[in-house]
Amino acid sequence: MLKIYFLLFMSGGIPVAIAMASASLAYILLSDSTLPPFVVIHRMVSGIDSFPLLAVPFFILAGNLMNNAGITTRIYNFALALVGWMKGGLGHVNVLGSVIFAGMSGTAIADAAGLGTIEIKAMQEHGYETEFAVGVTAASATLGPIIPPSLPFVIYGMMANVSVGALFLAGILPGAMMAILMMMTVAYFAHKNKWGADVKFSGTRLFKALSELAVVIGWPLIIWVLVDRFGAPAQLTVFGALASLFVLDKIFDFEALLPIMTPVLLIGGMTTGLFTPTEGAIAACVWAMILGFAWYRTLSWKMFVKVCLDTVETTSTVLFIVAAASIFGWMLTATGVTADIAAWVLGFTKQAWVFLLLANLLMLFVGCFLEPTAAITILVPILLPIATQLGIDPIHFGLVMVLNLMIGLLHPPMGMVLFVLARVAGLSFERTTMAILPWLVPLLIALVVITYVPSLVLWLPKMFF
Repeated sequence: MLKIYFLLFMSGGIPVAIAMASASLAYILLSDSTLPPFVVIHRMVSGIDSFPLLAVPFFILAGNLMNNAGITTRIYNFALALVGWMKGGLGHVNVLGSVIFAGMSGTAIADAAGLGTIEIKAMQEHGYETEFAVGVTAASATLGPIIPPSLPFVIYGMMANVSVGALFLAGILPGAMMAILMMMTVAYFAHKNKWGADVKFSGTRLFKALSELAVVIGWPLIIWVLVDRFGAPAQLTVFGALASLFVLDKIFDFEALLPIMTPVLLIGGMTTGLFTPTEGAIAACVWAMILGFAWYRTLSWKMFVKVCLDTVETTSTVLFIVAAASIFGWMLTATGVTADIAAWVLGFTKQAWVFLLLANLLMLFVGCFLEPTAAITILVPILLPIATQLGIDPIHFGLVMVLNLMIGLLHPPMGMVLFVLARVAGLSFERTTMAILPWLVPLLIALVVITYVPSLVLWLPKMFF
């Protein structure tokens, strides 16, 4: 009956979070359950009474600060210098920009709304079809929650009781593979349509961009050598390295060196034990405020207040969904639905690869209708116990789940990225949907590889955890 109540509320157009909470309350009131109605409120409060969830508002705030402090423009210009001279250059810029911005926002919607506005407008001005611009922007936006930091990973880590830091590391190589597949798709369209470069090749500009990239890659290695090999104090070394980054940025006037360092600082701080993922979210906010207020001076106090209010609104929505999904998931477990599903699946197959195939199909379907946060909190109690029994690593399964749900963001009827990009590009919802269809090919190829090659996901977490 619980599932029937939920479907009835959903079919009536009630928002998914309210539908889940209402279905749970209706089941308690209308069935023979001995549970008091107050348990709904109790479980909803318990569902968000979690230390890892403190990272949610801070990662949202960090992304909003970066978005409103002109950082997105710097990232775009850096990507333009690095790959804009290639055939189909702005398509490659779109993907590379999303890779960089993913290390700050942690959400696909923030990526689509932030960089998407700049990228789509620039591609239209250079003669690209709006549909192509929308398609590549939507596909690259899915990188946001795969490349750390990631809000869905925080939610999954809390629900599955696994290390959020390990999940962050697990997303690095799959995210890089997805970016390469998308750039190969851009290259295919560029060859097919005989597109040229969008900016004139400049050796000086490219050398400067490559120098920034070398610093981003080389600085963590230098810190690691100093700390691990020579026994230098970790905190003193990190702070000294940060100070030297500001000096380099001042001397060479780099375009986006300091913003690009955000994910490096987060991952480095977590793996060296300087801070937890939750504290890392606060560190990301502090870093964004230093850049916006003190270094670039593009952030005003009036803008900061607006950003904080937007963050409160977004956080309230996310945590209300988590709370409502918490009581609904608990009710599914209490009524034996999860146990019945597990017994049915294990009776059908005991092969891990068959289960992963069925789970992928289910999660792709669910992702079309449910917001990722709600879907994670519902699906984890149902699917994770089965995956564990079949010997599937929970970190690997978490990445598979999040990628499925990110692909779901590109699907009607509930795909939020579709709605955002339709508004940004001025296209109808139907045309936006059709524009995205070709880009599902690289995403689904990536999903197959990530699902059935777990070593790609688990190599980095096993090195550091």
